[in-house]
Amino acid sequence: MRIGLVGFAGSGKTTVFNTMTGMDVPVGFGGDVRLGIVKVPDTRIDVLSKVFAPKKTTYAEITFCDIPGEHGADKRGLSPKALQQIRDQEALCLVLRDFENPALEGAPDPVSDLEAFHTESVLADLEIVERRLDRAKKDKPDALELAAFERMKATLEQERPLRSLSADELNRDRLTGFALLTDRPLLVALNRSEENAAKALPDALARLIDELGAAGLVLSASVEAEIAGLDAADQAAFLEDMRLEESALARFIRTAYGLLDLISFFTVGEDEVRAWTIRRGTKARAAAGKIHSDLERGFIRAEVTPYHVFMELGSEQAVKDAGRLQVEGKDYPVADGDIMHVRFNV
Repeated sequence: MRIGLVGFAGSGKTTVFNTMTGMDVPVGFGGDVRLGIVKVPDTRIDVLSKVFAPKKTTYAEITFCDIPGEHGADKRGLSPKALQQIRDQEALCLVLRDFENPALEGAPDPVSDLEAFHTESVLADLEIVERRLDRAKKDKPDALELAAFERMKATLEQERPLRSLSADELNRDRLTGFALLTDRPLLVALNRSEENAAKALPDALARLIDELGAAGLVLSASVEAEIAGLDAADQAAFLEDMRLEESALARFIRTAYGLLDLISFFTVGEDEVRAWTIRRGTKARAAAGKIHSDLERGFIRAEVTPYHVFMELGSEQAVKDAGRLQVEGKDYPVADGDIMHVRFNV
């Protein structure tokens, strides 16, 4: 999963990126996108690894992409290059400033910044949609594609994001390759000073985030930088002192998984215990393809043990002896926490 971090000048976006990934990207570097890979914490993988004692334990991963801060003349715009780099991401995280910055004029205004980002995204999408509709008038248009683009144009002209349209309202199979910004899942991270790190999102901002079909969380990049420099034992005490239940990274990952409707299934054995990330509702055959294309091509069946069943009975053999092993076909919707063995033949 690739999540692009974007923010206007002075938002602390790159500092957030550094604290999330453990990297040390200089602030305001410009140029190319910087990538940082983070392992997704999962206590279920920890438990399974202790049980199977594998040679290798592999966690699911998130790739954070720090989009260079190239801005327009007013320092709140995003350049055409930055907009294109944003299009390459699976999901977006907009970092909003809610702390005093001596280098910037005026007090922080996260609501205004979110509105500005949304407006730019709408205009960028509208340009693509209108250009496609103009071209369709010269060609023989596909009726379903034409209807989808007409619907998108009407939605954008109402200043609504495309992500607000349900699957029934918009056939996204027709949109492959267009990379429309307002159809990307959006997570809004309010970057605050240390003294405000434990406070909830302001009501006005929370309402706007909800209206835009996004998700929101509060963090403090300065606090997270301190947490990242501590060992595990001291991190818990520091979080308690700050009245925070968990780190921003943990909250970020949980929120992102919910926003993207992602789940994890597991493969286990003496060689490797591994987490695989899929979208909720993915069928067994397609999930097998995440492991290897041969498993999808030659899929016969999936032998499935829900994690809670494994924990209740304690071993794979005990699951079989109790008749609790599920033998599923290609159309089985894989559930979060399923332990899966795929039988195949190629």
